[in-house]
Amino acid sequence: MVQIIQNCLLQKNTRQSLDKVSKIFSKILPIYWAFLTYMLLKPGEENNEYWFMFNGIDKALHVSIFAMLGFCFIAAFPKIKFSYFFQIILIYAFLTEILQEEMGLGRSMESLDIVADTVGCLIGYSIYKILIKRFF
Repeated sequence: MVQIIQNCLLQKNTRQSLDKVSKIFSKILPIYWAFLTYMLLKPGEENNEYWFMFNGIDKALHVSIFAMLGFCFIAAFPKIKFSYFFQIILIYAFLTEILQEEMGLGRSMESLDIVADTVGCLIGYSIYKILIKRFF
């Protein structure tokens, strides 16, 4: 996938390159979003202690998965206004947290998860904008 994106970036026509990147991510986004929804809403499991576990790993995971979601979303829809992008991601973050609480499957709603989700989507958005400035 990285090779495909690099090939798109090396083309002379910037508009065509952006359209190709957008087309690629418009196929990746629904798959990633569906997988993310499943992972966020599946029944909770007791975490075992692993060597890489640390206090706050849950928030770090939220930041990283929402950074990827934000990046994929803005890459798939590069012409969307920032306010719409932010509202869509924020509504999704709120809904998943509310559903975790209401479904009663061993998960609970945490307001800090919403903060981590918001920070993550802003990081993904920023990374996309930085890459676009750098390569286009």
